[in-house]
Amino acid sequence: MTDFVSLLGVKGGPAIRPGSNMPTSTLIHVNGKNLLVDAGLGVSRSICDQGITLNEIDAIFITHMHSDHYLELGPLIHTAWVAGRVIPLPIYGPKRLKHYWKAFLSSMVDDIRLRIEDEGRINLEELTEFHSLEDGGSYHLSDTKIRVIRNVHPPIKDSFAIRFECGKSAIVLSGDTAYMPEMIDFADKADLLIHEVMLSEGIDLIMSRLGHEDYKLKNHLLQSHTLAENAGLIAKRAKVKCLALNHFVPDGFSEFNDDDWLQAVRKHWPGKVILGKDGIKIRLN
Repeated sequence: MTDFVSLLGVKGGPAIRPGSNMPTSTLIHVNGKNLLVDAGLGVSRSICDQGITLNEIDAIFITHMHSDHYLELGPLIHTAWVAGRVIPLPIYGPKRLKHYWKAFLSSMVDDIRLRIEDEGRINLEELTEFHSLEDGGSYHLSDTKIRVIRNVHPPIKDSFAIRFECGKSAIVLSGDTAYMPEMIDFADKADLLIHEVMLSEGIDLIMSRLGHEDYKLKNHLLQSHTLAENAGLIAKRAKVKCLALNHFVPDGFSEFNDDDWLQAVRKHWPGKVILGKDGIKIRLN
């Protein structure tokens, strides 16, 4: 199978509505391995829609502890378990991810106990191997080298960008982040930069649609996410081969279309750009 990246969910934020994309998850298929980055709502079905079973996932990376990035992690692992998975699944993420997993196991204790006693399944708790991501960390999975840096996503401290180096290919995911110059060096000459994007003119529309009376959410968006034009600037200065737009803020609003995103990115980026859509497959070779 040719190496590829599939953007399984490209929506920024956890809320879904008619016409919106699904929350964030990305599937990377390189060197015969299937690596999942983030596990937002709908990820299990989206993986299967790519023709890959949940038992074929080789590792999972969670960039940070916002629900649109890990809400379906527990259900995904549980569903792989009932589908017959017996090989432990490496999971890389913030240290507190273990607390989520323990709470998920506790919430499903009756089902898990019944399936172990009645169906002879292995203990679900033994099906995971947790590894903490650290700023500047380096990890290896077979022939793939993974590098991590902390990005800028207040108030969360443990939020990460990830670079995958597989043979001659380099793939960088920004994660959720405000503009940060360090991303330029981190994404240097990457074959594919998958970067989150936000339209400034969409922020007030989000506020009005949600009916927020205070500005906490607005301040969060402004302090924690990257304007589309700045994602283009990073791609240009990093000299990447291709920029894929991801984690759209806003998403699913008829007031904005593909041309709005392209116009913003083209202020700085003249190169190849892919507008992320749920399920889109980007071939690497």
